[in-house]
Amino acid sequence: MKIIDLIHSSKKTAFSYEILPPLKGTGIEKLYETIDLLREFDPKYINITTHRSEYVYRDLGGGLFERNRLRRRPGTVAVAAAIRYKYGITVVPHILCSGFTREETEYVLLDLQFLGITDLLVLRGDKAKHEHVFTPEGDGYHHAIELQGQINNFNRGIFVDGSEMKITHTPFSYGVACYPEKHEEAPNLESDIYWLKKKVEAGAEYAVTQLFYDNRKYFDFCERVRAEGINIPIIPGIKPLKKLSQLTVVPQTFKVDIPETLAREAAKCRTDADVRAVGIEWCIKQCRELIQAGVPSIHFYSIGAADSIKEVAREIY
Repeated sequence: MKIIDLIHSSKKTAFSYEILPPLKGTGIEKLYETIDLLREFDPKYINITTHRSEYVYRDLGGGLFERNRLRRRPGTVAVAAAIRYKYGITVVPHILCSGFTREETEYVLLDLQFLGITDLLVLRGDKAKHEHVFTPEGDGYHHAIELQGQINNFNRGIFVDGSEMKITHTPFSYGVACYPEKHEEAPNLESDIYWLKKKVEAGAEYAVTQLFYDNRKYFDFCERVRAEGINIPIIPGIKPLKKLSQLTVVPQTFKVDIPETLAREAAKCRTDADVRAVGIEWCIKQCRELIQAGVPSIHFYSIGAADSIKEVAREIY
């Protein structure tokens, strides 16, 4: 079943989460540990992030440096296949504009098609660390909606060069990202919602939000997108606060606000263990309110927080 069908067929608010591929040169065992930790809550699907190459500099001595490209976390397709084979759980690899040419994207789609993996999350992705503004790789795309166009053509049996496939297979279905507190590069929330509607019109079946800590902002966002005729599921993305440093890191990195009540309670903490306890308590209340409001699914960002998510899930699932 497609993700949208898995969500709608769940008898209760569906549970899902996102993981990172392992760092280059390490094994997949840590990922399996995370999956084993959270299996009891019946995840409907697991998202696997994709990471672009970045420039790194190697010191050659004598004041000389060599610039090379490195993907620190390769293997998204292989990780997706390994999880599906080992656990039988639906997997959702991320497909990015960032760092990929059109031909490279086509090869990823072909590999996934061979593996029978047909659910995707389509994203523009972050700009490279060395870039001031987002720049496509070669003939790659500026926006997720352009990437959707390539996927839609692939589903119709048309390659990126215009040639036709001899055999077509199960088409890809996909979701996209959305931002209750707006994307950092959007001039305003109205513009952000306009482009979300365009992505829905282009074929997105659901949207997953950026993480947030204030449910009111999620509810307000949903009201505004419904008023614009956007009727796909808006899946809340949640991550428990875990460290004192996150009071500044999270707003800087994800461009989201931490509610004053949560910030004040976390600021009273002396240790990260204390913050973790506050974060779990807040997350449980946040999720209970979302479930009471009838959200079809909650999607957890598990990186660095799988143990906290397990405690939250025990209370709400």
